[in-house]
This record gives sequence, structure tokens and C-alpha cells, in this order.
Amino acid sequence: MDFIQDNLLNLIVFFPLLSALIVFVLPEDEKNLIRRLALVLSLVPLVLVLIMWFTYDAQYRFAGGFAFEVQAEWFPAIGASYHMGIDGISLTMFLLTTILTPIAILASFDIDDKVRMYMSLFLVMETAMLGLFASLDLMIFFIFWEFGLVPMYFLIKIWGGKDRDYASFKFFIYTMAGSLGLLLSIQVMGISMGTFDLLELMKVWVSTPNTATLANTGINAGLVKSIAFWAFMIAFAIKVPIWPFHTWLPDAHTQAPTAGSMILAGVLLKLGAYGFIRLVIPLFPEQAHTAAGVLAVLGMLSIVLGGFAAFGQWDFKRLVAYSSINHMGFVVLGLAVMAYAYGVDGANEHLSNDAIIATNGAIFQMFNHGLSAAGMFFLVGVIYDRAHTRDLKQFGGIWTILPVYGTILIFTSMASLGLPGLNGFVSEFLVVRGSWNIFTVQLAISMLGLLMTGAYILKAIGATLHGPVNEKWKGLTDMTLREHLVIWPLMALMLSLGVWPQWVLVFINDTVKNLF
Repeated sequence: MDFIQDNLLNLIVFFPLLSALIVFVLPEDEKNLIRRLALVLSLVPLVLVLIMWFTYDAQYRFAGGFAFEVQAEWFPAIGASYHMGIDGISLTMFLLTTILTPIAILASFDIDDKVRMYMSLFLVMETAMLGLFASLDLMIFFIFWEFGLVPMYFLIKIWGGKDRDYASFKFFIYTMAGSLGLLLSIQVMGISMGTFDLLELMKVWVSTPNTATLANTGINAGLVKSIAFWAFMIAFAIKVPIWPFHTWLPDAHTQAPTAGSMILAGVLLKLGAYGFIRLVIPLFPEQAHTAAGVLAVLGMLSIVLGGFAAFGQWDFKRLVAYSSINHMGFVVLGLAVMAYAYGVDGANEHLSNDAIIATNGAIFQMFNHGLSAAGMFFLVGVIYDRAHTRDLKQFGGIWTILPVYGTILIFTSMASLGLPGLNGFVSEFLVVRGSWNIFTVQLAISMLGLLMTGAYILKAIGATLHGPVNEKWKGLTDMTLREHLVIWPLMALMLSLGVWPQWVLVFINDTVKNLF
């Protein structure tokens, strides 16, 4: 048992990669076997994360620092090491990733072309996402960051819609553009400090005076810190995505297969926000404090413009894609509060409390949006599989034909909307409460985006479910058992987190309080 606990983190991170290899050696014509084995294997990390969850709760929650740490020499010549560990924030992201991956694989059972490669790519991507959330070394972080880019590129490129070539190229170029500055900054930090270890850098990099000259470079530390901060910020802003770096997202979502959109919105967007929490703000507290107002304005613009853009869409999937920009704007607003307070020496109690509330809300919104966005993209895929169109103008009266689907769509839409009693309300309320005393103007303007959230959700529901029945849809069949098995776990989580958010929020809160 000690061996399993000591190696639990490695097992969780790399088991999907091993599973991908197992799936990939199966005969291509054994499609049902490939699907079922991929699903079963994808459930193993979820079971292991649940074991980790309860072990963390019993042994590590109040201890502070990182749990299940693994460290080994990897590249000592440059100061890089294999260093992994989790805290309450990364553990929450572990749970989200291991929940959504088997659900996305189950949602992909209708894929009939190159099934072996498709399932293998999903499992490889799971390892990349889990590895990034656990990384405590900048070089390891960057490797997993880039590693996750490739599977999604091919999922869009091979199994996407008619404009998949353009969408996959745009997705790849945008993400790579941000990665170039990120890599250069990581190299300068590691070379000048003699280490890429995140916990060491928290001490030596942050404490290096701006007037000092960096070792091995001869460059002023203040200049390097400023350039590196903006390089980190742009790379993660593209991934979130924050306005105006968002234009790759609607195309990628629209062309991606349904399960690809579920993982892209559910987990991959969270990698950028996680980068702000784990790297940008702790490594650059002074610069983050100075730029907090800019981050708040960008969050505000993402909320407002994302809401207006979503309302203007008649393609159902594109509407949900723009809604992700709108919802992730609340994450950015919460992170702006974190950035503002984290860089203040001796922050007063009220400021610290507001920052803790807003940061809790931002991280919880990452988790909640992952569930509701995955559910919405899946439901768009369900109706598209039957009607072969996503044009809202062609629907109408679907509720009378597909009553179960209509009820589930309303439930999931209300969770996305932020209806009290469902998960979206709790996290957005925390962000609003924590931001009120610090970014009052930005928050007040953001309420326009919240108004538009209601408008575009009601537009989608009204155009799809209500109004005169379009005669050509009368032969549509309601949801299958497999589709129910995909959506019901997500709905159960949305409801449980709306009624009793503490079962996730306590893990986040304990870690966030230690940060401040």
C-alpha cells in the first residue's frame, strides 16, 4: 500500500499514456473492443484520483504545501528535475479531468473512422493535462503544455467539420505563438537562477531585487522580470482565452468533433487560467499587482463582448463556444483580484478576505464551467446527430418531439446561466462578491455581460425547443441510453455543487488561504 501511495501521482499521470499504447496495438477492425477498452481504461485514473482525494482529505488538507510529491534527477546540468506534486487546486483539476475524459470517450462511441487513433489521442491528451496540473518544475510544465497541443490538433484536423484544416491550423498557430515567449522566459529564469524548480524559484527568483544583474546573462533583473511577465501572461491569455486573444476558439469549437469540444472547453481552457494561478501571480507578484487593473478590464471585456457575440450567433455550437469566453471572463476577473492582493505587502484583512473569496470563485468557476460547457457541447452534438444542422433558425418546437432531450437541455442551460441552486451560481457569486471592493467599475460594467448570458441562453432554448413545430423534425428520436449515461453524471454534479458546493470548495479554500 505504501508503494501505491508513494507512486500514486505517477500512476495517475502516466496510466492514460500506457492505456493509449494498449489501445493502439489492437487490430483496427475491432472497433467495438477499442471503444469499450478505452472507456474502461479511462475509468482507472478516476478511481485512483478518488483514492487520492480521500487520502488528501485525511492526511494533507491542513498541512499546506504539496502532497504526493515525486522528485528525481532529470537534467541536472541545467538545473531541471522531474518534480511533481499536488495541492487542493491541482487536485480539483485532476478530478475534473478524470471525470470528463471517460465521459468524452463514451460520447465518442459513434465515431467510426480511425477509431484506434481517435481513442489513443484522447488518452494521450489526458496524460498531458494531468501532467501539467501536477508539474512543479518549469521545464516539465512546458513539456506537458506543448504535449497537450498535438492530440487536440489532430482531433480537429482529422475528425472535424468541413473547415477543419483552417480551424486546426489557427488553433495550433495561436497556441504556439504564445509558447515561444513562454519558453524563452523559462530558459532565462532557469539559467540565471540555476534551477527550474518552481518551489526554489518562489524563493530565489521572487526575492531577486529589480536592480540586480542576473547571473550568466548580465541583464538587469527588473527588465527581465517585466518581459518574462508579459510573455507568460500572453501565453496563458491565449489559452484561456481572454479577449482579444480569443478568435481561435469559436473556429476550433465549431469544427471539432463533439467530444473534442467537450474536452477543449472542459479542461484545455483551464490550463491557461491554471498557469496564472500557479506561475504568473506567484512568480511575478509586483508585476501582477501593477497589471491587475489591465487583467480586470480584459476580464470585463471578455464577459461583456463574449456575451454579445454569443447572442449574435445562429449556429448553436458557435453560440456555446462564445459563451465559454463569457464565462471564463469571470475566472479572469477573479484572478485580477488575486493578482492585486498577492502583490501587496502586509495586505489588510479586508483585502485578503476579498482576494480569498474571489480566487476561490475563479477556481471553482473553472471546475463548474468545465461541467456545464461539456454538457452543453454534448447536447448540441445530440441534436446535430439527428437533424444534421446547428442552424437555430431551422429548429422550433423540438420539445414536443424530444421531451426528454428538451428537459435535459433546459436543466444544463440553467446551470450554465447561473441559476441559484445549480453550480454556476455559486462560483460567479463568489467572484462578484470578492471583486466588489477592488474593481467596482469593471464589475458593474460586467453585469451587462451577465444580462447577455440570460439573453443568449434564452435565445438558444427558445429557438430550439419552443415555437411552431417544424414538420421535418417530427421523425426525430429521443436520447439513447448511451447519451443518458453521458449527460446524467454531469447533471448530478451540477446539482450537487449548486446545493452543497463545500465538497469541492473546501479543498480549494484551504489551499488558497495558504497562498495569502
